[in-house]
Amino acid sequence: MPGSVLHSGQRVTEPVAGQGTPHSPELDEIFQSLGIPATYASTCGMPLQQECTTLVDTELDVFGRQPRLDARAFAAWSAMKAAAARDGIELQLVSAFRSITYQRDLIQRKLARGDSIAAVLAVNAAPGYSEHHSGRALDIGSPGYAHLEIEFEESPAFAWLTSHAANFDFYMSFPRDNSYGVQYEPWHWCYRGESS
Repeated sequence: MPGSVLHSGQRVTEPVAGQGTPHSPELDEIFQSLGIPATYASTCGMPLQQECTTLVDTELDVFGRQPRLDARAFAAWSAMKAAAARDGIELQLVSAFRSITYQRDLIQRKLARGDSIAAVLAVNAAPGYSEHHSGRALDIGSPGYAHLEIEFEESPAFAWLTSHAANFDFYMSFPRDNSYGVQYEPWHWCYRGESS
């Protein structure tokens, strides 16, 4: 059933299945420039993500960058990280907010190195659809385990998250065989509590 969503300050109409994409002309242009199929919106199953406007600086990430998160997501992350530390588990921030432009550039870099758009979309949401736009998604790591790799599932940090993250309103977005067709990402967790 058609509805409307707010995207980058503009209200746009949701499509009826098979009748186009539910986003702005700017996003359509990004899709065309990257070669993302026009059917992506109706086949991926992921909702459009509004870019967060209540971002706050967090602690530096594992690469020494200054990431940002939605203020309440950051508060929940800080509480979760402290609780894990009390249990002897070190959670590391690997990645947080990403703009639509950043997501576009990330995909462009992968295409430039020779990856197909189908291969890229199996590991990265299209611009406009990444939970990272919301300021509520985190990529989490732990010392001794490669970042953004499936081996993270073998870490004590992953076992702790599996048992405790929901207490802080964080949930793994892309479990094995998820309905979005995105690869299993044990490191990607999204805050689903109240936003700022």
